[in-house]
Amino acid sequence: MVEKERIKHLNDKKYQNKKYIVYWMQQSQRSSFNHALEYAISISNKYKKPLIVFFGLINDYPDANIRHYKFLIEGLKDIKRGLENRGINFILNQTSPELGAIEISRNACLMVVDRGYLKIQKDWRTKVAEKIKCPLIQIESDVVVPVEVTSDKEEYAAFTIRDKIINKLNYFLKPVTVEKYKFGFLEIETDKTDIKDISNKQFDGSVKPVNSYIGGSTQALKHLKFFLKEKMGNYAEKRNDPTLNFVSNLSPYLHFGHISPVKIALEVLKNKSSGDESFLEELIVRRELSMNYVNYNRNYDKFIGIPEWAKKSLKKHEKDKRPYNYSFKTLEKADTHDLYWNAAQKQMLIEGKMHGYMRMYWGKKIIEWTKNPQNAYNIALYLNNKYELDGRDPNGFAGVAWCFGKHDRPWAERSIFGNIRYMNEKGLKRKFDIEQYVKRYN
Repeated sequence: MVEKERIKHLNDKKYQNKKYIVYWMQQSQRSSFNHALEYAISISNKYKKPLIVFFGLINDYPDANIRHYKFLIEGLKDIKRGLENRGINFILNQTSPELGAIEISRNACLMVVDRGYLKIQKDWRTKVAEKIKCPLIQIESDVVVPVEVTSDKEEYAAFTIRDKIINKLNYFLKPVTVEKYKFGFLEIETDKTDIKDISNKQFDGSVKPVNSYIGGSTQALKHLKFFLKEKMGNYAEKRNDPTLNFVSNLSPYLHFGHISPVKIALEVLKNKSSGDESFLEELIVRRELSMNYVNYNRNYDKFIGIPEWAKKSLKKHEKDKRPYNYSFKTLEKADTHDLYWNAAQKQMLIEGKMHGYMRMYWGKKIIEWTKNPQNAYNIALYLNNKYELDGRDPNGFAGVAWCFGKHDRPWAERSIFGNIRYMNEKGLKRKFDIEQYVKRYN
């Protein structure tokens, strides 16, 4: 059974004795280890009604381009295969998700939906809950501990949320109960898009797709298996070194819901490696801190969303003389004086993902090299969302905000940065063979 804390009724509509149960899949894009899907199957079996799974593919999701859509569509192919193997019809429609969900609800007894934390995701669910005539039940499946169970407010930093999460892990960190789907494949008369007919020309083509990562749950599980076998033992020691590839590379898959964080955590614990504690801190505490941020702060995507002390300190120094004042285009093209920063930007342009340590350095230097902190914030967020496969999600928004003081503490005051944490190339040279990183991307 799904833990009751993951379940939330989004409206008070009554069960309708109609043709089928719908799982409106949007965030948890996978056909296994998915609390929302398994809950929908249990409801289908309980009411003796067939289940269909619906996905709405919007062509102009904010800041998304063909790089993101290629990865997403590769995942949809995995979903279709996985659901059909369980006898469940997967209906993909190129429409705004909330409009498609409303349309398909007309013959639905009940609708299940997974949870998203961004404003657009919340707005979709609110609109559907109001418009449809049947119940809409939300199941939270992309975190280990449900956000409101962890905390009822925006947390200051990792140290204020850590124990609140850890104290609940024994209850929530367990396999999803899988129930056999008891009904046959249901064909319905509705608009439907064949995945094979989706053309790249329908999407923003300003950014090239990458070959570094292939979307889908199958690939996510391959990355996890490789990480556990080849990297986990040295993860704690080597994860921050950008010249080594000791990260899991799972963030794009978590972004699209191609793999469950609960599944990952259980496999890590089963592995019993020396790197477990460090990795689970990143996967659970730090990642779910970002969910807390976007859930409780409506300005998570704006400069005004960072802490008051950080805004005040940065604004106090916004007139300070900058050593360089780069244009947006210069930064985007990785054409600065700093070879290390250029290499980080190039990694993002080429691979669709930047090493986490370099992403911190990258963000700090944008503050130092642009005319004011508001402009720096806008540039960092735009580039992160445009090029990163794992941008445009709570982790991405929190990661950019961290560079501007979010989830951090005040440091000694200095020019330009005020009390915001500072990073420089001397730290890179001291800690890593950073020239190797530069060579790789030049």
